[in-house]
Amino acid sequence: MTRDRRKPGAGARFSRKRDDEASRLAGGGVLASRVVIVTGAAQGIGAATSRKLIGEDACVLLADVQVEPGRALAKELGPRAAFCPLDVRDEHAWTEVVDVAIDSFGTIDGLVNNAGVLRLGDLETLETRDFMDVLEVNVLGTFLGIRSVAEVMKSRGRGVVVNISSTAAMTGANRTIAYTSSKWAVRGLTKAAAAELGADGIRVNSVHPGPTETAMNPVDRDRPDDWSVEYPLGRIGQPEDVANMVAFLLSDESAYCTGAEFVVDGGRSNCTLVRRFAGDPDWMTPPR
Repeated sequence: MTRDRRKPGAGARFSRKRDDEASRLAGGGVLASRVVIVTGAAQGIGAATSRKLIGEDACVLLADVQVEPGRALAKELGPRAAFCPLDVRDEHAWTEVVDVAIDSFGTIDGLVNNAGVLRLGDLETLETRDFMDVLEVNVLGTFLGIRSVAEVMKSRGRGVVVNISSTAAMTGANRTIAYTSSKWAVRGLTKAAAAELGADGIRVNSVHPGPTETAMNPVDRDRPDDWSVEYPLGRIGQPEDVANMVAFLLSDESAYCTGAEFVVDGGRSNCTLVRRFAGDPDWMTPPR
């Protein structure tokens, strides 16, 4: 017999407005009536994810340190979107985000830990403060997010967390010592959280985008020929590619997926040798 580990009555606070809010606003999409928090939602992958979730009839709380763009996007997305300022490193700010989600939509069904930063630098030259800044946003922020929504999800016996990691967490790259370390940590955090929370009906997965055209990773469009070599699918990733995967993982269509990595990189991580020897007809010839 499976034991119910939830506290008696713990769900009362977290479901008091659900029928009046999320259900009333719902349409017929695969995420209808779901309430999802998206961090780093003001631009890039976070903004694309918020748009996708709204398109699937979810209610979305956008959270970001960029207040004006975040509020503007929430207003654009309509009555099923709201905004709350959030520095993911601030535990008290996370409490406010949870409260706003509940006050606005009645509950929390999903969390997308998308907020992240990148600091480039070599192992020997990167400042310690820069290294710690990356870890605090990318790893501590993800940890605090999961911990902050866990009680709500446990009280309801279900929930989904999607952590945005990177293909940097599948390998390594020069000059990204802090970023790569942080994304490997997010990958491990995902697996540990999935193991711990699975018995409470909470799924936790990680998405691993390759290079994606965002403000963090602008694209040189004067070099399109390189894309067909570097990416088997012939193009660099777009935020919408990642958003589609996130929506799938938040939906019941992925109900048996947890503790897993989902790579969204157009096959790039599978073909590094092709990039190295592109344009050389004798690249397979062994050295003499």
